[in-house]
Amino acid sequence: MRSYQYVLFDLDGTITDPKIGITKSFAHALQYFGIEVEELDTLCKFIGPPLKSSFMEHYGFSEADAKVAIEKYREYFGVTGLYENTVYAGMETLLQSFKNREKVLMVATSKPTVYAGRILEHFNLLQYFSFVAGSELNGERSQKAEVIQYAIAQNKLPNLADVIMIGDREHDIKGAKQVGIASLGVLFGYGDRNELEKAGADFIAETVEDIGRLLNI
Repeated sequence: MRSYQYVLFDLDGTITDPKIGITKSFAHALQYFGIEVEELDTLCKFIGPPLKSSFMEHYGFSEADAKVAIEKYREYFGVTGLYENTVYAGMETLLQSFKNREKVLMVATSKPTVYAGRILEHFNLLQYFSFVAGSELNGERSQKAEVIQYAIAQNKLPNLADVIMIGDREHDIKGAKQVGIASLGVLFGYGDRNELEKAGADFIAETVEDIGRLLNI
């Protein structure tokens, strides 16, 4: 199988499990609008997709209300929620294996770049990545295809056939397809096999260790 030189990783649900911080932040935002969440687990479906679309599509918020909701979300997330997070077991070993093989690792996340950097630094993982691409706090570059394209353009990657995107949700896979790169879906995050296969993932890994096996690392 082909060996990929440039490996883009999603963050939430792929490198780290952000369940507690994201669901608490989402509940904090909804509470502002009088929506009480009894079970935080019901908010897990919002891990991964852009916040704006989640508020608008699932709660019928107007664009203006979605903007306020994001501000409320960040009130909690920016101080506490981003650290209510854990690194998936085996992930740092995998990242080190990629580096030992002289692969170039980058992060491509819908999360604002500033938060992604702080999370990676907090867990001492920033050292493994040459570039962190995310959205802007003003909402720009929130779609995964835009983030991937930005990472590719900023790093002047010479050949798209040498690039692969790793993520846990359909927007990771669809974003990769839009840009024209390969994709690998992971099942230890917040998407399931049906979602990833339907989106067109080229490879699917059940575990962190499977990523290394599938990519000959």
